[in-house]
Amino acid sequence: MAFPQPLVLPPGIEASRFEAYLKAVTEVVGAENVTVIHSEDVLTKESYLDPSKAHDMFHVFDKDYFIASAVVAPRKVTEVQAVMRLCNEFKVPVWPFSIGRNVGYGGAAPRVPGSIGLDMGRNMNKVLEVSEQNAYCLLEPGVSYTDLYNYLVEKKLNDKLWVDVPDLGGGSVLGNCMERGVGYTPYGDHFMMHCGMEIVLPNGELVRTGMGAMPNPSASSSDGTIDEQPGNRCWQLFNYGFGPYHDGIFTQSNYGVVVKMGMWLMPNPGGYQPYLITFEKDSDLPQIVEIIRQLRLAMVLMNVPSIRHILLDAAVLGDKKSYKNVDRPLTEEELVEIQNQLGLGRWNFYGALYGPEIMRNAQWEVIKGAFGQIPGSKFFWPEEGKQSPGVLDIRAKTLAGIPTTDELKWVDWLPNGSHLFFSPISEITGDAANLQYSITKKRVLDAGFDFIGTFTIGMREMHHIVCLVFDRKSPEQREKMHKLIRTLIDDCAAHGWGEYRTHLALMDQIADTYSWNDHALLKFSEKLKDAIDPNGILAPGKNGVWPASYNKEQWRLTGASSLQRRS
Repeated sequence: MAFPQPLVLPPGIEASRFEAYLKAVTEVVGAENVTVIHSEDVLTKESYLDPSKAHDMFHVFDKDYFIASAVVAPRKVTEVQAVMRLCNEFKVPVWPFSIGRNVGYGGAAPRVPGSIGLDMGRNMNKVLEVSEQNAYCLLEPGVSYTDLYNYLVEKKLNDKLWVDVPDLGGGSVLGNCMERGVGYTPYGDHFMMHCGMEIVLPNGELVRTGMGAMPNPSASSSDGTIDEQPGNRCWQLFNYGFGPYHDGIFTQSNYGVVVKMGMWLMPNPGGYQPYLITFEKDSDLPQIVEIIRQLRLAMVLMNVPSIRHILLDAAVLGDKKSYKNVDRPLTEEELVEIQNQLGLGRWNFYGALYGPEIMRNAQWEVIKGAFGQIPGSKFFWPEEGKQSPGVLDIRAKTLAGIPTTDELKWVDWLPNGSHLFFSPISEITGDAANLQYSITKKRVLDAGFDFIGTFTIGMREMHHIVCLVFDRKSPEQREKMHKLIRTLIDDCAAHGWGEYRTHLALMDQIADTYSWNDHALLKFSEKLKDAIDPNGILAPGKNGVWPASYNKEQWRLTGASSLQRRS
């Protein structure tokens, strides 16, 4: 079988050797599950609903920069093991992804151009188990939030078990957890709510973490291959097992390919009430954050609160030209006009009450009394038969664990809309929020873009998600955005704020900001990498962790790096 020449070969691999690799991997997964990326026609996909498996759809570098040489889609765990062994044999780098919807952070694209894209979601997309009694599920990588929710509906379990969902429901449950993503119900910290993993190591060996490392007494040799054997009865119940706790090292890392994962589901709380509180002034932000911290620590706010800037809601409800057809950032007066037009505040706080009515009423009195101290604050509940202000009707679904894709619309704020996420972490204080907002807003406006962002509050920290929207077909805007986000990284690092997640192009820079004690943590990560993956074939460079088999200085990307593909 002859294969076409890919647009980019894996580094250091000649065409003849690559063809030999493809022949070998085709014997494992079947010809229908191997796609060579040989034409730029393959790079035309630009929709979250139909994502590219080969490149970054929301690219800041040229779209053919971060690109796979071929995409391989295994059908079961034993095939994942075999693919990893072949990658070691041929020294071909491989980049696993679940569905490819990690938009704003690189999608399915590999950090090293020419890597094999390992499509874990195309065929491995089963809900393996749901326990109604213990409120958990066991999933393969290709199960999206929408898939899991629909499964619960089909099994008539959705009134008993809720899924915590992020803003968009099309992403992989497993993939989002591995990137330490968040949702908005009381189960919003997704990694905190996972329990038990099955992992293929870079050498093809299979391990289970936590209680999964203990055999199931009922399993026998007649259960088929080892990956098909049932897990220990406590695998999805107790995360830690015995001895060192390993699960964390497989998140945001290049130490293994997670092929199964348990997630805790939220039992129906017995009552639910979403709400919106609007605040008129930009300067209200510090007081909003101070109140949230107090209520969050006291667990009066049970779910993950979000404070959204007016333009985030406005962008969900319309594009920029529908408000003001100008080729510049909107002015203060124009923002006020949009607030008045939409009946919203400069800051809009979306939350929900959970539990029996007596609990919800008590919580609401405390919440309303606390935020009512801020002059001009207004309170809204969704009203039956009436459209709610802002995106409350959309958030009401998200806060109840019902996945949607409605918030895709804010990406279309500009023509040919594309975005990067800038995601620094800070303490939950009014001063920190105000300073971080002031720094990022000034940089964004100075670069010629509108500030669009949200603060998402965890247990004791705050994710500040800045949505950097630009026209991906404008080389000038892409260059400006690349410079802007690199400047923001340095700005925040100077205040001790690091990002929790980032785009492929920025991984080296952010890894460098975690530099305490001469980058001791990064050095430790690299030692682990070389011990687990001596050939350096699994996701080299992911989050700044480079194997010794790569010349790190040659592969690092900086502000001076060309946005065009390497020759």
